[in-house]
Amino acid sequence: MELQSMSLWAFWLFLLLSSMHVLRFFGSAANFSNETDYLALLHFKHLTTEDPLNSLSSWNHTLHFCHWQGVTCGGRLHPQRVTALNLTGQKLVGPISPFIRNLTFLRRIELANNSFNGRIPEEMGQLLRLRFLGLDDNKFTGEIPANLTRCSELQLLYLVRNQLIGSIPTELGSLSKLTVLALGINNLIENIPPSLGNLSSLTLLLSRNRLEGNIPDDLSQLVRLNILGIRENELSLLFGVNQFTRPIPVSLSNASGLALVNLNNNSFSGSVPLDFGNLKNLSRLRLWGNELAIGKGSDLGFLDSLINCISLQLPDVGINNLSGLLPNSIGNLSTQLNELSLDNNMIFGSIPSGIRNLICLTVVNLGYNFLTGRIPIGVGMLNKVEQLEQ
Repeated sequence: MELQSMSLWAFWLFLLLSSMHVLRFFGSAANFSNETDYLALLHFKHLTTEDPLNSLSSWNHTLHFCHWQGVTCGGRLHPQRVTALNLTGQKLVGPISPFIRNLTFLRRIELANNSFNGRIPEEMGQLLRLRFLGLDDNKFTGEIPANLTRCSELQLLYLVRNQLIGSIPTELGSLSKLTVLALGINNLIENIPPSLGNLSSLTLLLSRNRLEGNIPDDLSQLVRLNILGIRENELSLLFGVNQFTRPIPVSLSNASGLALVNLNNNSFSGSVPLDFGNLKNLSRLRLWGNELAIGKGSDLGFLDSLINCISLQLPDVGINNLSGLLPNSIGNLSTQLNELSLDNNMIFGSIPSGIRNLICLTVVNLGYNFLTGRIPIGVGMLNKVEQLEQ
């Protein structure tokens, strides 16, 4: 405890001496307001424990801080205030200084692909001009600060590949300008908050964590959403002390802008929604590794609806319990289709001859089913096929 106090005292002495230098550095009291940014950056450097590329070597008294590596100043009215901090991929190690709150003109923070650790400072919520926050590929721990929702101008939030825990803050639903929300590959738990359905400008939602509960119907309000990735979670529909079946919400088909639906490796059951055909922009549908089926030999009806998805390139519904005959309509799927994966199900009958119409196919994976009969002659016309499994 005594050593910590001495260390803190030494740092404040360092700041005092630095402040005296700042007066000489800026040359006049008129510029003294810039000392706030200067000292905040110095504290950021002070807490950085490793800098193997010497990225912060220019952060010294010989250069104006606006010329330090990774620092951008700008603005017509405040040309010497820090507006961006970009130290992406510099292999820096250490916690983020809480004094970052004093960089009140910051609009962009790009610290991806480093080894910053500790908690994401609550103080970042005081950066009211912040539009871009990129902290992906680091080692941040703790929870996502709900305080970030005070950054009402925030448009892009990247927190992928960290060690974050806890739940997705309900308060994120108040960030009305948010267009990118990337939370994948962390240790987040609990439900997806329905409040995210309020983010009318959202175009990307990625979560690969340990989420549970249902996919909220509210997400169907995200008409600009083009990617929904909820891979490798444990999604179920929970009511009180009961645990009911876990269908894929039909309401997702109302998110008309969806181009990619990735629900791989969950515990979804029930049927594949027929209304997925309403997703006119759908290019990739990944439902691999679930428990989809209704057990009446008619589980493949959704393929008929996908005819309306003229940009479809990949439907992957392998490793489920789907049963039934492959419909002849399979030949009417998008001619852009390059992969068809229906393996490891209980599909029976023969391969429809219309498959020859899918001229862009490179992979046909129908293995581990109960198909009979010969491979249609038309398959020989698919000269792009590199992999065929029956």
